[in-house]
Amino acid sequence: MIFKPTQLFDGVQFHDDKAIRVVNGKVAEIVTYYHEPCIELDGVMVPGFIDTQVNGGGGALFNHETTLETLQKMVKAHAMFGTTSLLPTLITSDIAKLQEAAEIVSKAINQGIPGIAGVHFEGPHLSIVKKGIHNSQHIRKITEDELKIYCRNDLGKVMVTVAPESISPAQISYLVEHEVIVCLGHSNAEYEDVVKCIEAGAIGFTHLFNAMSQLTSRDPNMVGAALSDDRCWTGIILDGHHVHPAVAKVAYRAKPKGKLILVTDAMSTIGSQQQAFHFDGHQISLAQDKLVSHTGQLAGSALDMISAVNNSRKMLNTSFAESINMASRYPAQLLGLATSIGQIAVGADANFVLLGQESNGEYHVKNTWVQGEQFY
Repeated sequence: MIFKPTQLFDGVQFHDDKAIRVVNGKVAEIVTYYHEPCIELDGVMVPGFIDTQVNGGGGALFNHETTLETLQKMVKAHAMFGTTSLLPTLITSDIAKLQEAAEIVSKAINQGIPGIAGVHFEGPHLSIVKKGIHNSQHIRKITEDELKIYCRNDLGKVMVTVAPESISPAQISYLVEHEVIVCLGHSNAEYEDVVKCIEAGAIGFTHLFNAMSQLTSRDPNMVGAALSDDRCWTGIILDGHHVHPAVAKVAYRAKPKGKLILVTDAMSTIGSQQQAFHFDGHQISLAQDKLVSHTGQLAGSALDMISAVNNSRKMLNTSFAESINMASRYPAQLLGLATSIGQIAVGADANFVLLGQESNGEYHVKNTWVQGEQFY
């Protein structure tokens, strides 16, 4: 199969005369001249987006319906908005639910379900002070039982969000030795304790600024560590509600190129008509374009990835190419998957998105392919 878009952005540069040959779900060839019939596509083709924090989609929430069907619903729903790889994210739960989630993700990986790159365990090893809507009954320090789950080698890429209050640097080092991606978040930790975790191998921060100790003139705290350490990636929710655009711009200017990535923290409403749902005692409602608990707290987001890309251009004044890379190439680098996803290159997965542009300059998703199969 050969695709010929009006324009191609491969993750590095733009091309106006390239066609892409796909064989067995991979990019087999990128050519200028071609003699075979091809699929002409009107729009700009870009690498598929990668979302490392996805709680649900298509009306299903991974915590509530921990099944293969839910994972497939999530992939389909987010493909509508350009996401081709995601980490289904399990919010703070008991050990039985963690084991159940691991088994389902293992089955998905083993069966080759497209779009599932691994799993993200957001908690339960957090700080109660910064728990957000996470259930305090399940928040706890890490134990051997959880370590065994996170260090399984059949779950794809495993990411865990932990707070320094609930894990030791030695335990972080152990996780990293077993190829677990350790991110810091939901924490009230002081700067010095955060730095110890980074030195032990933590390389990311979960939804920068949200649910973490803030930067002040004398106490850098977790936000200060995230912004000042060039080694670490930071996810950011650019929906205009979680982070003020001016604050987001400060983060963009502070972080080295490639270290600020777009995430959605999306709940089950994405790609569905759902307007409200329950989660761990919270009645959560969709109010315009944000999700709010009955307590008044933000409860995940109603953000999709193409909206995050558009918001990056508006809020951060990033170029089109940089906005796309923040949603694709840079998350792939965080996950250690940059040779297979996050770019359109020979040998990479045939994960790409065709975008059209509105009269107001914003982009929309026209089609999405995952491993060469059209998902939207």
